[in-house]
Amino acid sequence: MADERLAREFDEHRVVLLGAAYRVVGSASDAEDIVQETWLRWAGVDHSEVRDVRAYLIRITTRLALNRLRQQKARREQYVGPWLPEPIVRCETPDADPEAAVELADSVSMAMLVVLETLSPLERATFVLREVFDLPYDEIAETLGRSEAAVRQLAHRARGHVHARQPRHRVDKARHTELTMQFMKAAGSGDFAKVVALLAPDSVLISDGGGKKTAALKPIQGAEKIARWLFGVMSSYPGFELMPVALNGEIAFVVYYGDEPDTVAFVQTSGELITELYLIRNPDKLTTVPARHALD
Repeated sequence: MADERLAREFDEHRVVLLGAAYRVVGSASDAEDIVQETWLRWAGVDHSEVRDVRAYLIRITTRLALNRLRQQKARREQYVGPWLPEPIVRCETPDADPEAAVELADSVSMAMLVVLETLSPLERATFVLREVFDLPYDEIAETLGRSEAAVRQLAHRARGHVHARQPRHRVDKARHTELTMQFMKAAGSGDFAKVVALLAPDSVLISDGGGKKTAALKPIQGAEKIARWLFGVMSSYPGFELMPVALNGEIAFVVYYGDEPDTVAFVQTSGELITELYLIRNPDKLTTVPARHALD
């Protein structure tokens, strides 16, 4: 009975823990492993001393995710081309607070995760614990093994860096979806002029093939350069189909060849034009993306 109660308590928070781990490591598969390890830790602690189960589990998960992120450093340095986070289908959303739901969805958007990749591991963990889960500084300090003053500095630096990289004005979700759909249709129909028109003149494309699929080894800047590269790649893969899919709390579009996803594309917009385009092509990062038949 005690084991069943522990499992039930843990399962109540599993989705939140996956979200915490994913925000720190940027990998859905690693996040699953981290949450499994959190369960093993949870099953072995003295639960009479745990006052807030959710906060306690988030702290364990973040500590394990931080360790995993540090272990990944060598792998990231040897990675072929740009490294982008893995897309995910599900992100946790509170039932009663629509505003909080929007903020949580934004915190796993591809644009936010790309910004988080530029933080140090400690800054990233601090940002997630403070800005996403609103844990008090003393608990974050205990989690990270740092003084409260050091954690406040980490939070200040991380917040400043993230805010500097974010758009000045929040883009309406409906407008973001509209631009995504327009771009998807233009790319799918081969309308070069329309694709160029939807891209800001100084827009940037970042593609992640991991050495396993065609991808640019460096970011491509400029609307026409991006369009030429995109249509050049697509011309090598006839018979593709583009479909909108809800990923990372937003609408992305997926390139399918047959039933399998080949590429996931996210856009970031100013509200008027597309400013950044993220393409994930490494097949190892597409394992959570639904197959084509699942969309019917």
